[in-house]
Amino acid sequence: MSALVLLRFVHFSAVLVLFGIAFFRPLLIGAPNPLAALRRRMDPFLCIIAVLAFISGVGWLLASAAEMAGSWPLGIKPDTLRKVLGETFFGKVWAAHLVLCLVQLVYWRIPGGKSARIPQVLASLVLLTLAPVGHGAMFNGVAGALLIANQALHLACVGAWLGALAQLAWIQSRPQEYDLRALLARFTGYGLWLVAGIIVTGVVNVRAITGSFLPGSSPFALVLGVKLLLVVAMLVLANFNRRHSADASLQRLRSSVSAEWLLGMAALAAVSLLGTLAPVPLT
Repeated sequence: MSALVLLRFVHFSAVLVLFGIAFFRPLLIGAPNPLAALRRRMDPFLCIIAVLAFISGVGWLLASAAEMAGSWPLGIKPDTLRKVLGETFFGKVWAAHLVLCLVQLVYWRIPGGKSARIPQVLASLVLLTLAPVGHGAMFNGVAGALLIANQALHLACVGAWLGALAQLAWIQSRPQEYDLRALLARFTGYGLWLVAGIIVTGVVNVRAITGSFLPGSSPFALVLGVKLLLVVAMLVLANFNRRHSADASLQRLRSSVSAEWLLGMAALAAVSLLGTLAPVPLT
C-alpha cells in the first residue's frame, strides 16, 4: 500500500506539472525571444519530469498488479501483468496511458525549438487517461462517463495551477530576466477561474463518490479534510499574491509562491492516499 501511495504521488505530480507548464508557459511569457530562451533552459528539466512520469507509471502498474495478486512476486509475473492489462478496465486504460507517457518523454528528448501546441496536446491526452483510474471508475454508463469527465476537469484545473506555480518558482530564481510582479498579475486573471474549477469539480467528486457532501468519520474523510485544509491555505496565499503583487517585496512574493506550491504538493500527497482508501458514505 505504501509503495502504491508513493508511486501515485510521484506520478500525479509529474503529470500535472507537465500539463500546467505546457499550457502556462506561452500564456505567462508570450514574447517569442524570452519564450525560446526559457524553453532552452527548462526543457532538460521537463525531460527529467517526463522520465519520472513514465517510470512511476510503470511502477504504479506493477504495484497495482501486486495488490490484485496478493504479493509482489505474483504481481510482477508476466501472466499476471497480461491479465491485468488485457482483462481489467484499469489495465486497458493504463496501457494507453503508459504509451502516451512514453511518447511525451520521447518528445521532450528531441532537441531544438518546440511548438507550444504539441506538448499541450500530449499533456492533455496523458491527463485524460489518468482521470478514469481510481474512484473515477466507480460507476458505469452515463454516470461513470460524467464522473470521469468531472475528474478530468478537476485534474486539469489542479495541474494548470500547480504547473503555473512551478513555472513562476522557476522564473523567480532569475529576477533580472523576468518581471515577477507582472507575471503574478497575469496569472491571477487565470487563477480565479482555476480556483472556481477546482472547488466546483471537487465538491461534485465528493458528492458522487461518497454519496454526501459530508463523508462522515472514516480514514477517507480524515484525509479528505486534510486535503481541504491545504487547499484553503493555498487559496489564502493566492489571495495574498493577487492583492499585493504590486506593493509587497519581491522576497515576500517569492516566499509566498514557493509556499503555495509546497502546499499544493502536500495536497497531491493527500490525493495519492485518498485513491487507495474506500469512501464511506454518511450513515
